[in-house]
Amino acid sequence: MTDSQSDHSFPSKVLISVGIVLLVVLLLVLVYFVLDVLLLIFAAALFAIFLRGLADLLHRYANIPEGWAVIAVSLLLIGIMAGAIALLAPDVAVQMTHLREELPKSATAAGDYIRQFGWGRALIDQLPSVETVRSSVSASTLLAGVGGFFSSTVGAIGNFFIGILLAVYFAVEPRVYVRGFTNLFPLDKRTRAREVLFAISDTLRWWLIGKVGSMIFIGLLTWIGLSLLGVPLALALGVIAGLLSFIPNFGPIISAIPALLLAFIDSPIKAVYVLGLYIGVQLIESNLVTPFIERQTVELPPALTIVFQLALAVLVGGLGLVLATPLLAMLIVLVQMIYVEDIIGDRRTEVNEKIGKEEVQEKSGQLEVAEQPDVEAKE
Repeated sequence: MTDSQSDHSFPSKVLISVGIVLLVVLLLVLVYFVLDVLLLIFAAALFAIFLRGLADLLHRYANIPEGWAVIAVSLLLIGIMAGAIALLAPDVAVQMTHLREELPKSATAAGDYIRQFGWGRALIDQLPSVETVRSSVSASTLLAGVGGFFSSTVGAIGNFFIGILLAVYFAVEPRVYVRGFTNLFPLDKRTRAREVLFAISDTLRWWLIGKVGSMIFIGLLTWIGLSLLGVPLALALGVIAGLLSFIPNFGPIISAIPALLLAFIDSPIKAVYVLGLYIGVQLIESNLVTPFIERQTVELPPALTIVFQLALAVLVGGLGLVLATPLLAMLIVLVQMIYVEDIIGDRRTEVNEKIGKEEVQEKSGQLEVAEQPDVEAKE
């Protein structure tokens, strides 16, 4: 290569490198602005996996067509939710109203008790007073906040129904979307792409099954424990504990705060008992339910889970915090199968051993049969 050719090749390499960097930056910016939409699609896919798992059982044992099985499962879940709301909603609504009225009193009582100690007075003196908070909130900011609340509430309700609709579509015809995604890969890579998708699907399915069981377990145990301790509004607190347990690490802490404040009205000793109850429930759940989930899916490092939750909470907000754990489980499967197994060549950590090779091959064979007309048409 002559000096003139090397002189011409260097600027071209620089331009190519700059173009690649700009393309990556543009993609990152695009992902950042559509991150809410991507998370909504992921939430719909997560619910679709849950629906599809129940529909497969109905299809296998009742010999109902797959599409009708998904619709039947969806209607059954709607009926169960409607029945639960009809039975529990009046009591829970009354208790939630009392909870909203009692929490400020409980917080005041807890503050008066803490002021008895020197460290408590020093801590409370650092907090802003009620007058300061009220003076900092003007009428305009209050109206803006109310408008933002209603707009965010309407947006959340709209996103909920959109997610449900997408989940039903994904669950009725999953092969269409799987085939469309795998067609983006070269022919010799499509079988591996299907294996990765099936591994992610089975991992998230078992995670969802374990999480739903964990939520019911925690809600019932918390309700029973608080009722035995004589804590008021035990049913509402049990529902809150069960729902917030979907968020690992942070959910149990948030759900324990109102129960501790209510118990503080009677005595600080009862608050200690309530704290012991919540810790005991979480210990039982972490030693019974969590090991079962990790045997069927992947082991999630606690420190990595917390960091991932905080990062998504800062980037997206509440939705990111809720979906951080299943997203992390999906990313771990991708790293193990694509990077560790395919790129590095370490096959000792195959996820397929957990989900079963035969099931992956069976599903992959079904999709290959469905794709044959497309391949022949291309030829």
